[in-house]
Amino acid sequence: MPDARQPRVLILGGTSEARALAGALRGYTVITSLAGRTSSPLLPAGEVRIGGFGGVDGLAAYLAAQRIDVVVDATHPFAATISANAAQAATRAGVPLVVLRRPGWVEQPGDVWHRVRTLEEAAASLTGRRVFLTTGRQGIAAFAEVDAWFLARSVEPPEPPMPRRLEVLLDRGPYSLEGERRLLAEHRIDVLVSKDSGGPDAKLVAARARGIPVVMIDRPPAAATAHTVATVAEAVERLESLLGSH
Repeated sequence: MPDARQPRVLILGGTSEARALAGALRGYTVITSLAGRTSSPLLPAGEVRIGGFGGVDGLAAYLAAQRIDVVVDATHPFAATISANAAQAATRAGVPLVVLRRPGWVEQPGDVWHRVRTLEEAAASLTGRRVFLTTGRQGIAAFAEVDAWFLARSVEPPEPPMPRRLEVLLDRGPYSLEGERRLLAEHRIDVLVSKDSGGPDAKLVAARARGIPVVMIDRPPAAATAHTVATVAEAVERLESLLGSH
């Protein structure tokens, strides 16, 4: 390091892994950036900034102005825009980028999965069904014209356009297996739609037990130039290798 200051780490957050990483780092100045899409986000340890950067140019300028030493992209696996911006901005600013991305789900015996690439592909297969939609409130618009009944779960209410027959369940995980089983039974769900987000998967276990098919939306690929790790411990180890242990 060019001086005796603490290394500065920018975490692009919003996930449980990002919060855990911010709490695990010692000897660094940690700044977590949140997109600001929820009104009451769970806040991590350390400094927090909320709101966008203004694209690649804005993020690159921020990295330079704040003298950031390493960027950690610990956003949701489907936050493709900010991940792409982070890869370009880090390269432009000459700052190392570490991607903390939890592994995707793996189909288990008894699962009936139909993998698709987009929300629109998922929507095309749902006519006449009773759908448990777990793609997040920002994805609900893709299903607005589908003639089906939907139960959607999100932290905050979705905004139009929305399906005509939609029941919204406002809730924040983690969710129990028993609770997911009860939800599927009470609402007579016959298909589950989910993004391949990884992490706790009680809804998938519950769907498997009830023989409910799953429409699984594949995640976008991570930036090819990034060093990708799967766990918080691996992210800490990588940061220590880049910045030194403090």
